[in-house]
Amino acid sequence: MAKWLLPEYIADVLPAEARHLEALRRGLLDLYGSYGYELVMPPLLEYLDSLLTGTGQDLNLRTFKLVDQLSGKTMGLRADITPQVARIDAHLLNREGVVRLCYAGSVLHTRPAGMNATREPLQVGAELYGHAGLEADLEIAELALASLALVQADSPRLDLSHMGVIRALLQTLTAPELADEVVAMVRRKDKPGLRDCPGLPEATRRALQTLCGLYGGIEILQQARVTLPEQAGIHQALDELQTLAQALGARGAQITIDLGEMRGYQYHSGIVFAAYCHNIPSAVIRGGRYDQVGQAFGRARAATGFSLDLRELAALAPTPPAAPAILAPWSDETDLQTLIAHLRVQGNTVVQALPGHEPELQEYRIDRVLKKTAQGWQVTFLEK
Repeated sequence: MAKWLLPEYIADVLPAEARHLEALRRGLLDLYGSYGYELVMPPLLEYLDSLLTGTGQDLNLRTFKLVDQLSGKTMGLRADITPQVARIDAHLLNREGVVRLCYAGSVLHTRPAGMNATREPLQVGAELYGHAGLEADLEIAELALASLALVQADSPRLDLSHMGVIRALLQTLTAPELADEVVAMVRRKDKPGLRDCPGLPEATRRALQTLCGLYGGIEILQQARVTLPEQAGIHQALDELQTLAQALGARGAQITIDLGEMRGYQYHSGIVFAAYCHNIPSAVIRGGRYDQVGQAFGRARAATGFSLDLRELAALAPTPPAAPAILAPWSDETDLQTLIAHLRVQGNTVVQALPGHEPELQEYRIDRVLKKTAQGWQVTFLEK
């Protein structure tokens, strides 16, 4: 094997893309900071018990595992930063009231999420702790849409669901061990599978089959009130969705409802959402409420948030132009070096051409040069 080959679905990031990603990362973190979200940097490696707390089997399968040579315990390379941030809020910060945190870093997956996906996503996200009301869900959803606005995403749409509906229906199962299988069938919209599934009460079977088709505009919520069972948990979930959808719609957001969306039902506890953009088949941003996770770290906290893959989001942004730069000759003259240092302090990029080489400037646009005149070294603009 050639020594320069990388593992499958792992890739280097070259200068132009790296500059684009870093600019977007800074823009997102500045955006979240303007809402009061504080930056945290969890470690790439943790003990497995802590890393997978409250996240379900799916994250376990995506996590690389190894043995710590110091303690002999099993450790994991994080596949998701969200549980780590929940641990920081519950166990390290231990603040009262509302806490807003954001993050940006690499995660590793044992398998790619799709054919064109990487196994090393650059995950960026924001989490809000300590408020159980819909105001927190609204703020997080607005911030997710603002993230898409930052890259001028085309026709973003927010797809809403609520785990309260499926949780209420699963409480009626006579065989609780069927829960994971039933949820998987609903997620696949597998009505024949639900029809033939043994052990389901008939009323629950009909409700689950109905759930598969409850997708569309906000009017779907009224249809759900008529067709789903009269259960307090279901109607509370529908009321919360109605309130949030109307609030987001009043702010100009395009909203759809998919009550059959079951992603992360073991992890999420309330409203969940996914953001889609025109001509992009999969969700660009995913988020929702996950109130139970902090309890495993010794402190139950209301929590909601979202995350995105920076590389996927960058693909939606316009290609940035090459950065302007100043070309300077190589010389140890004190006046020249003083001027170069002054220009760099002002925020300019100054590239010195090394002796005997043509400057390699594919990533920069030279629009000025330093020339020596009768008045000394000066910046001269090039003609377009």
